[in-house]
Amino acid sequence: MKKIDLIITELSKLYDGEKGSLDFTTPFELLVAVMLSAQCTDARVNIVTKDLFKVANTPEQFAKMNIKKIEKLISSISFYRNKAKHIKECSIQIIENFDGNVPQSMEELTSLAGIGRKSANVIMLEAFNDCQGIAVDTHAHRISNRLGLSNESDPLKVEQDLLKKIPKKHWRLMNHLLVYHGRAVCDARKPKCEECTISSCCKYYKSIKNKSRSL
Repeated sequence: MKKIDLIITELSKLYDGEKGSLDFTTPFELLVAVMLSAQCTDARVNIVTKDLFKVANTPEQFAKMNIKKIEKLISSISFYRNKAKHIKECSIQIIENFDGNVPQSMEELTSLAGIGRKSANVIMLEAFNDCQGIAVDTHAHRISNRLGLSNESDPLKVEQDLLKKIPKKHWRLMNHLLVYHGRAVCDARKPKCEECTISSCCKYYKSIKNKSRSL
């Protein structure tokens, strides 16, 4: 079995790779949730958006809202001031440029304030069921490097390496599997290598074992 096939097979046994972990009911709600999730846990975002979306959940509502009120509503989120600014700016752009609807292409999504390629990948996949690539967040980045799937530090380059090595039919799965495995096992500081079912494929784990043998 090829390395990438083994990774997908083993991780699929552990996690539901069909669904992301952000709660939303509309494409715009997802867009806001994705913005808030940058450098913040999805669990925290879901707690905040549960109340936030009761107050406002459309571009029109956020565009009219005072920036200070948006800040207050999301104040428990990291970098909330900057994110509040992006939510308001993005809402105005969606109204003025896209008739109030979240655009459905990578190019148009990345033209919005606060939306980069990683966020656009998530929106295309989760809101429109149109997988365009693999969203490289900190978990996907870390695991890709550790497994030796990419040696790049730039997330865009990491994604390109992944797209070359992972069959397109598995892109949707890998969008979720890498994130879930990063949260549950492959921690940044204290990875649970001995519990990991794909350690045999892991460049990082092999380097640790080699170091321990040389001591």
